[in-house]
Amino acid sequence: MMDIEQIKQLLAATSAAAGEAEPSVEAMRAGMVATTQNMPPAETAEIEAGELGGIRAQKIIPNQYTEGRHLLYFHGGGYVLGSPETHTCLVSNLAVDMHAQTWSMDYRLAPEHPFPAALEDGVTAYRALLEQGAKPENIIVGGDSAGGGTTVGTLLMARDQGLPMPAGQLLLSPWVNLTNQGWSYDTRAEADPMIQKSGIDRMAGLYLNGAEPKTPYASPVFADLQGLPPMLIQVGPDEVLLSDSIQLAERAGAAQIEVTLEIWPNMIHVFQAFHPFLPEAKDAVTRLAAWGAGKTAV
Repeated sequence: MMDIEQIKQLLAATSAAAGEAEPSVEAMRAGMVATTQNMPPAETAEIEAGELGGIRAQKIIPNQYTEGRHLLYFHGGGYVLGSPETHTCLVSNLAVDMHAQTWSMDYRLAPEHPFPAALEDGVTAYRALLEQGAKPENIIVGGDSAGGGTTVGTLLMARDQGLPMPAGQLLLSPWVNLTNQGWSYDTRAEADPMIQKSGIDRMAGLYLNGAEPKTPYASPVFADLQGLPPMLIQVGPDEVLLSDSIQLAERAGAAQIEVTLEIWPNMIHVFQAFHPFLPEAKDAVTRLAAWGAGKTAV
């Protein structure tokens, strides 16, 4: 096991070793794969290749799951990086704890497929899950970082298309303000070992491809959130995206949405991903799973 200070030091050292040169998209993608490939999946689940609505996905079936309970998950990576495979450890452990049949989606990435491709894939996957017979009151939708933004943006788009809403949303350090102008981008810049302003500005540019950053589907903090399902937001105080979570919680509360905002002391961006060796991460995943299970009707 490790503590959060050891993880921060390791991440800071890795960032420093990378140097000042701006890496290519291909190099960043390869780096994420290398960083995550040895993270162990949950031992008590079957993980298989599949597709949902024609979109590639990992299908995760816990050895013990509640019939009818579903989790639809969108990975992080700034809309540019990542895949279900880079997030197998986190998502499979969440699926096991939640006792939910889970789809981890391989939505299209920028710059090859800029906004709103990720959200269109999200709605396609959600619609397909409904068409397969999943009841909306038994579905939880969630994601980390850009996957959190994809979650909220997908449900906004689904709502506007007349689809029924799921039981709830799990949002892990969601990136939901692509102007990247929240107060924590300045006040947490030194504390955050994972995200720099220049890097996240680049990701936003690649994804938006000229679209207005305040477009509500892209930046849900500027959206009318009425009618969306309850949210559980987990975030660390030592990350530049802290203000995104606080802004989203405020907007949700003002829209009469049940929202729970958890700020975990000393934690960093998507700390839940360190589930195998960080006790707080294990506790957070357990909390996410219990909340999600409790929101479903089964």
